[in-house]
Amino acid sequence: MADLVAGPAAAPTVSLADLIEARSTPIQGTTPWRAADYFEAVVSSGLPGVMAQPARLRLESLDAYLLRVIDRDLPEQGLAVRRRETLRRWLAAYAAASSTTAAYSRILDAATAGDGSQPAKTTTIAYRDFLTQLWLLDPVPGWSPSRSPVFRLQQAPKHQLADPGLAARLLRLSAASLGSPRGAHMAGPLFESLATLSVRAAAQTAHATVGHLRTGNGDHEVDLVIEGQDGQIVGVEVTMSVQVTDADVRHLLWLRHQLRDDVVDLVVLTTGQHAYRRRDGVAVVPLALLGR
Repeated sequence: MADLVAGPAAAPTVSLADLIEARSTPIQGTTPWRAADYFEAVVSSGLPGVMAQPARLRLESLDAYLLRVIDRDLPEQGLAVRRRETLRRWLAAYAAASSTTAAYSRILDAATAGDGSQPAKTTTIAYRDFLTQLWLLDPVPGWSPSRSPVFRLQQAPKHQLADPGLAARLLRLSAASLGSPRGAHMAGPLFESLATLSVRAAAQTAHATVGHLRTGNGDHEVDLVIEGQDGQIVGVEVTMSVQVTDADVRHLLWLRHQLRDDVVDLVVLTTGQHAYRRRDGVAVVPLALLGR
């Protein structure tokens, strides 16, 4: 079982593939990881060769990577960037919208500079399309059940950069600031970004797809919906909370009620230290204990 976000001190004990295939393996394990460790994992980046670098070199490497995308990769794809700072402002606004379905018009508004200037809508559409082709942006698509289309869902994507370390760098957030009042507003969204990256890596190995669910009226949301090759569904909620309450699982239980036999498991990914299964059947799993 591969370790997705942690080191040897937090070896994974829960296999996502087992959950998808409904194998009756116990939900158990303990990790020493706490919120601060996940914040360090966020800013460490998963880009090849970056994670193992000292903190200062890591920041320089992330900056160099962004410059390479702007100055070389985008022109090679056919998009000449005339104003480097305009693109960086838009990327920072996109990073600030991580783990949300904010309208692109709101992201565009947030990219306005202090002088009131704003990139043109056509320009930012080109940014979005080309950066997605380069896998710098990796939004989570809206999900709809393939076999039981019984409720109306929104199809807007949930915004994610391909690497949460890039998002943190664009927002000038360190691990320490994510744990402080200055960065607290992004702690949950970037923890979800890290969880999304981990779940997607594991789901790809299991030949499963990942989306997110939001009903048309916004009454119900599920952070991640994993669908296996045979239509089996695992619903996933992500929370910074250590303790999981009934409120944290209500959307998951609603999903199981709607799709019944198609839902093979429900999971809450947390920053807690112990993996266990609740009396209602929902698995509670610290992110560091989730493996392929």
